[in-house]
Amino acid sequence: MRDGYGKSDSPIVPKRPPNKASAAEVVEGRGLAKGNLPEHKAPRTQSRSCVPRAMERVRQAAIKDRKQRFTALFHHVYQEDLLREAYFTLRRGAAPGMDGETWRQYGEKLEENLQDLSVRLRRGAYRVNPVLRVYIPKMDGRQRPIGIPTLEDKIVQRAVSRVLEVI
Repeated sequence: MRDGYGKSDSPIVPKRPPNKASAAEVVEGRGLAKGNLPEHKAPRTQSRSCVPRAMERVRQAAIKDRKQRFTALFHHVYQEDLLREAYFTLRRGAAPGMDGETWRQYGEKLEENLQDLSVRLRRGAYRVNPVLRVYIPKMDGRQRPIGIPTLEDKIVQRAVSRVLEVI
């Protein structure tokens, strides 16, 4: 293609009218060539690299229609790959919650723990654990309360946050 990608596939309309032309010739342009069909965006062969991920499809739907309401996004939250991604984005040295489990302890049996968490989320059996309440002294003598959730709660919160960030 001499003039760039897709230039020869689109109809060509004359920019200036010819000097001695009738009115009908001025309006007419040249249509598509008979053998050239418009290009498809999808590749001809199937491969995993070209198939959009579920989150990317949600993002595209949100961009396409800004007023669209998303009512069924929970099935994205309990995907094990998203839960794994949420686990690895957590701070490794963060304080353990009420159950006392640290990031390193949870990671020793990571696949089992994430699979169990995913199944509990899917079944609706997951319950939020109690939050550890800690008081931090302020400069003026008062105390500021802080709640520290358990590691699993942090993972689920991060996964929900990730799904909502897409929108």
